Amino acid sequence: MRSAVVPCALRLAFAPRVRGGRGVTLGRDVRFEIGSDAEVVLGDGCRVGEHTRLIVRSGRIELGPGVVLGEGVTIVAHAGVTIGERAELGDGAVVVDFNHVYDDVELPIRLQGLEAAPVTIGAEARIGLGAAILPGVTIGEGARIGPRAVVTADVRARAAVEGVPARPVAGAAAATRR
Repeated sequence: MRSAVVPCALRLAFAPRVRGGRGVTLGRDVRFEIGSDAEVVLGDGCRVGEHTRLIVRSGRIELGPGVVLGEGVTIVAHAGVTIGERAELGDGAVVVDFNHVYDDVELPIRLQGLEAAPVTIGAEARIGLGAAILPGVTIGEGARIGPRAVVTADVRARAAVEGVPARPVAGAAAATRR
């Protein structure tokens, strides 16, 4: 991953909406879209891979110390996304904390609003390549999410899940909480 320390231009362009700790590195073409009442907090030693997008319309995206986001990760927040220290998200992983409302079949979805619920990913969790974490999910400390998994329910600490929707890995203890 080619990267650079957070450039001064980034800090000035988004100040005070982006706060970065010491040793934060950004890959090429990392994109920030930050609403006027939103913020992004990058903890000490965070590494953000190339072509990653951090989109926060309201609320906050907070990456703890030592978090690693692989290449092409997308995080979109309306309520808030918190990622604990030393957690890792694999290339192409997606985290979203909102969904569209679609109760009225006569009204276009874009006119029906959004429902948002915060997402929390615990310390030292590992999110596999291309996995999707959906609104309201809490992933426990040290949990493992398999590649391309779609996580729709909470995952216990140190549990392993995979599949669509994500289910406990065969032979592992019960991993999801409803």
